[in-house]
Amino acid sequence: MLRPGELGEGERERWRALRAASRSPRSPFMEPEFTEAVGRVRPGARVAVLYEGGEAAGFLPYERGPLGQGRAIGLGVSDCQGAVLRPGLAPDPRQLLRACSLSSLAFDNLEAEQGLFVPYAAEEHTSYVIDVEKGYEAYESVLRAQSPKFLKTTLAKERRLGRQVGDVRFVFDEREPAALRTLMEWKSAQYRRTGRRDRFAQEWITRLVGRLAETRAPQCTGTLSVLYAGGRPVAAHFGLRSASVLACWFPAYDPEVAKFSPGLVLHLRMAEAAAAEGIGLLDMGRGAAEYKDSLKTGELPVYEGTATRPGAGAALQWLGREPARRAHSFVRGRPRLASLAARTLKGAARLRRP
Repeated sequence: MLRPGELGEGERERWRALRAASRSPRSPFMEPEFTEAVGRVRPGARVAVLYEGGEAAGFLPYERGPLGQGRAIGLGVSDCQGAVLRPGLAPDPRQLLRACSLSSLAFDNLEAEQGLFVPYAAEEHTSYVIDVEKGYEAYESVLRAQSPKFLKTTLAKERRLGRQVGDVRFVFDEREPAALRTLMEWKSAQYRRTGRRDRFAQEWITRLVGRLAETRAPQCTGTLSVLYAGGRPVAAHFGLRSASVLACWFPAYDPEVAKFSPGLVLHLRMAEAAAAEGIGLLDMGRGAAEYKDSLKTGELPVYEGTATRPGAGAALQWLGREPARRAHSFVRGRPRLASLAARTLKGAARLRRP
């Protein structure tokens, strides 16, 4: 059991090699650099290293809380979770938890190929993806076929944005710190406006994003994309990219120009730039949203649940998470109730504003 910063370069290289051998899309959340970044802002972060014949054969990144209650590394912000194992290696989950001194291990975006923990899943969710493997023009053709008006309308709004606000410019990998601060301010305001918990009010998340913005590794690079109009940012996104996957993470836009749909324009330009970089997949993450339905070409399953072994810690984990998870699931499964809940959250947010 190591702290993420204690991994040697040989272990990190073995981690990358095992990940490269996986059949799953190479999400940057599953790379050692993401775990190391979390380890710098979360003191309970650990990595279990599994050995076979003297060689590292697997890695399980996790965070350990009170009474051995564990959680996937970066739970709450990581969009892809699980163990990195040699193909064919299948340790006993409960023995692995015991070796980690964990009574339980919670996850909310477990990768579909994680046979070790999928049997413990309580729910399956959908992660929405954009496939640009065949290039951006092929993606546009898919959009025209599945939603003829969407692409035409969005491109018309982009042209109108240029005429009414100023020349439109897109930067795929912006390095200007002020642009990242602007994005975080927009996102915090969006969370408050919709009655959601402001993630950037949590210091560890703000620090994590700051560290990842400086990360430049082949399979985990912090990427800030910005759409400018008239010389000022009107939409931005911060995410992580590997050589083949762009993980869409924190998108936001300036509400003053909402009528031009700058967020949709931004995603189209991101897809175009990603395809030009040789990236084949944009993962927009779980959670239904109208913009995702408009942009997606496919879906991937992810899982939520808790792996446990008998004990008081597992019981406390259940009491702490399961009632809320079941309530959320009940609401999500009933569209009218979900719509009412969303309106209620927005109404409560308006009442809280000074």
